[in-house]
Amino acid sequence: MRPKKHSPTGAGDLFRARLDQIINMRHELVQLSEKLDWEWLDGEIAPLYSEQGRPGIESRFVIGLLLLKHMFALSDEEVCERWVYDPYFQHFTGEEFFQHSFPHERSDLSHWRQRLGDKLELLLAESLRVAHEAGALRTKDLKRVTVDTTVQPKAISFPTDAKLLHAAIRGLARLARKHGVKLRQSYQRIAKRAAMMAGRYAHAKQFKRHHRELRLLRSRLGRIIRDIGRKIEGQPALEQAFAAALSRASQIRSQQQRQRGWKLYSFHAPEVECIGKGKARAPYEFGVKASIVTTNARAPGGQFVLHATTLPGNPYDGHTLGAVIDATEKLTGCAVERGYVDKGYRGHNAANPRRMFISGQKRGVFGVIKRELRRRSAIEAVIGHMKNEGHLGRCWLKGHAGDAANVILTAVGYNLRLVLAWLRAFLRVILHALIRALATPSPLKPAC
Repeated sequence: MRPKKHSPTGAGDLFRARLDQIINMRHELVQLSEKLDWEWLDGEIAPLYSEQGRPGIESRFVIGLLLLKHMFALSDEEVCERWVYDPYFQHFTGEEFFQHSFPHERSDLSHWRQRLGDKLELLLAESLRVAHEAGALRTKDLKRVTVDTTVQPKAISFPTDAKLLHAAIRGLARLARKHGVKLRQSYQRIAKRAAMMAGRYAHAKQFKRHHRELRLLRSRLGRIIRDIGRKIEGQPALEQAFAAALSRASQIRSQQQRQRGWKLYSFHAPEVECIGKGKARAPYEFGVKASIVTTNARAPGGQFVLHATTLPGNPYDGHTLGAVIDATEKLTGCAVERGYVDKGYRGHNAANPRRMFISGQKRGVFGVIKRELRRRSAIEAVIGHMKNEGHLGRCWLKGHAGDAANVILTAVGYNLRLVLAWLRAFLRVILHALIRALATPSPLKPAC
């Protein structure tokens, strides 16, 4: 059922302290909470609920928690813990009185991320609207953009053959215990020692012994796969429960280190892809490709992110530019006059190719365009901030939906951090001018 609307009472309480009496109402988080259009967000989220059932949690509470999490680069547990002792966090989420305990479950954040899905782009659009209203972003800044791609790594370890085989053995044994399937032998102790020795032999460059341990792991994994297949044969419910795990285990057992084509790089996260970006420090990264669009010029409040999305399947950058530009124009409501990209976008499919300029291009590059093309590399700093100060550097959310949600929310958090810095600086300028005005002596002389 649709959540109840947030409605402050304005009344006092003898046993509880009002937040507006214990916090600084000119604080940047307080100002940001007043600028966000919570009513509009609640109206956009309302169609996701049915008209029957128990009322959901207030949308302002959960959306506020998601924004705070990505503004301050916290985990779900950390943002819930900090909410308890930070009155500014409580005021941002719509509380009227100071609360001494967290009123909901931490898992509600996961349920809301899954519920919102494609609606998460509304938060990115709202962050840009707030920046424009505060004066940190101008309309002309939306007309010239920079587009680039990066890799959002997944929270997995480096996928060696021994680790994958060991993970598959452990995963099948765990699933068998969960469904009450008694294995002839689980090989847990043998697989652990074999995986450990395979790593030691590879480090010592004793590859004959290393391959011997890998053969042992493969043979034991094959025994577990066949044992489970015999035990669940003729039981449709168990066959359905084990289908995905057995498919992944069979793929891991059959794949080789240097084979061509599709490979599985994680037993618990099959969506992970191996992406090479040509970096000397990291030749290959394991995650999903993400597209980031920023303003080309530095707006008064900084360089804002206009669009962010994931690109599953590791497509060629040039084949994604047209769709990314269209989505950016739809999100911002402003047509893109010029776009600047790197050499990975050669042969792109943009609707207006003459208005897209590639790094190193000579033809048609002069004057203002030449200066703006030199600023293309400024997007690298934005991506670096999103990875180091946000959650783009490592995604802990599950599946393709988790990857997409993490990219969008990281962009929202980055934009709101710029807005907070802008509001903080703006307040500092006002206070400085006020102090100077009070310190200046009046030119009028007294009458007596």
